[in-house]
Amino acid sequence: MNQDKPISFTSRKAKDKTAYILVWIFSFLAMVPLFFILWDVVSKGYKNFNLRLFTEVTPSSVDALMARVNGDPIPGGILNGITGSLLIVGLAILLSIPLGLFIGIYLSDHKGKKFASTISYLTDLLQGMPSIVIGIIAYAWVVKPLGGYSALAGSVALAIMMLPMIVRSTEETMNMLPVAYKEAGLSLGSSYTNVVFKILLPSGFGGIFTGILLAISRVMGETAPLMLTALGASVVNWKVMEPTSAIPLLIWDFYNDPNLVDLIWSTSLLLLIVIFLLNWIAKIVARKWKV
Repeated sequence: MNQDKPISFTSRKAKDKTAYILVWIFSFLAMVPLFFILWDVVSKGYKNFNLRLFTEVTPSSVDALMARVNGDPIPGGILNGITGSLLIVGLAILLSIPLGLFIGIYLSDHKGKKFASTISYLTDLLQGMPSIVIGIIAYAWVVKPLGGYSALAGSVALAIMMLPMIVRSTEETMNMLPVAYKEAGLSLGSSYTNVVFKILLPSGFGGIFTGILLAISRVMGETAPLMLTALGASVVNWKVMEPTSAIPLLIWDFYNDPNLVDLIWSTSLLLLIVIFLLNWIAKIVARKWKV
């Protein structure tokens, strides 16, 4: 009996070490494609990553062709895409955050009820819906009735995509808060609205804000919905009812124009940096404001 215990302990220790090594190896292998992608984007994108990229609009194909013939850098930048992304994503944030917060709070307070269960199921269904389908929905709901493509239509499509993640992060955060928070606020005579907005939401700020940032980072690189709604523009546009460009749309345009193909990498690098910063901020907020 006494001799079996060391053997059993040694065997378990060997199995644990083997499992650890296998997990480490497969984790490294999963990261290899990411490293190659990052290296490719950075090594090719830094060449046109300059001040002109942020201050000038997209050049025409003829200007780009003349620059390539003369061996000069491609003129122009992606200012119209940057401003368009700010406009479209900003409108999407304004549309999705209030609705997502209210739905998440409702689902948290009415767990088990039939209507809440239905809403929860539809939220899960919406989260798994392909982005091109959401673009078609936004086209039917906004583009057709308004009679044209616009930044508003693009923001509606992105807001629909952001909504499920905001709802889920709000619901899960509210579920993690101690019930005593609500009970204490109500017992002191506060209204339900005051308890929600002055106690529950501030207490769950970290989880909710993290979900919002992750939702924004998810839609920042979406192209298909914007092709069917915002369409694109070669000039800077701040009017919500007119066609507007965006960074992902410019990447698609550059891909289809051999004279502008070099701008794909610098534009992709900018988009990659923005998404990295959003995810990095989300991790900091989640670590600092733990529920």
